[in-house]
Amino acid sequence: MIRSEILKDIAPILRDQLVVCNIGIPSQELHAIDDQPTNFYMLGTMGLASSIGLGLALAQPKPVIAIDGDGSVLTNLGTLPTIANNVADNFILMIIDNGSYGSTGDQPTYAGKKTRLEKVAEACGCENVVTCQGEDTGKVLQAALASRKMTVIVVKCDSGNAKHPVITMDPVVIRDRFMKAVQA
Repeated sequence: MIRSEILKDIAPILRDQLVVCNIGIPSQELHAIDDQPTNFYMLGTMGLASSIGLGLALAQPKPVIAIDGDGSVLTNLGTLPTIANNVADNFILMIIDNGSYGSTGDQPTYAGKKTRLEKVAEACGCENVVTCQGEDTGKVLQAALASRKMTVIVVKCDSGNAKHPVITMDPVVIRDRFMKAVQA
């Protein structure tokens, strides 16, 4: 199972949540599968989906799901201790770990070798860390939402990208409609 198949499976769950999605192909895939004003597509700033998601969760009460990749989290490892030490029970960090930098050509990441991001998250102090396989993501995500506890989910899946067009929506439009969705 690859990331786009996971996103397609969980799209009905994501539809009613505030979602911050990792840059590049993950955002393109989510946009093509189920574009929603409640989705904030990162068009730049690799490694910051989790940080922006945490900040959003701390600033308002609605559930926030940050969809990040293993390569992106490895780019900003400081996010995990920041998340652990700033608990927001309306925040879920979902790391889709395909062991590769998907948006730049599927070069292998260290998560695809020896590094286990679930162990790193636990070592940083994250209390609710769940690892699952791609096909189990929906039920794990629903359980995390129902628990109302900050949760880090590491989803193991195969490397690979679906072919979807680049998001042509102006970044200002993405920002403005997302801000309206946050305030609604």
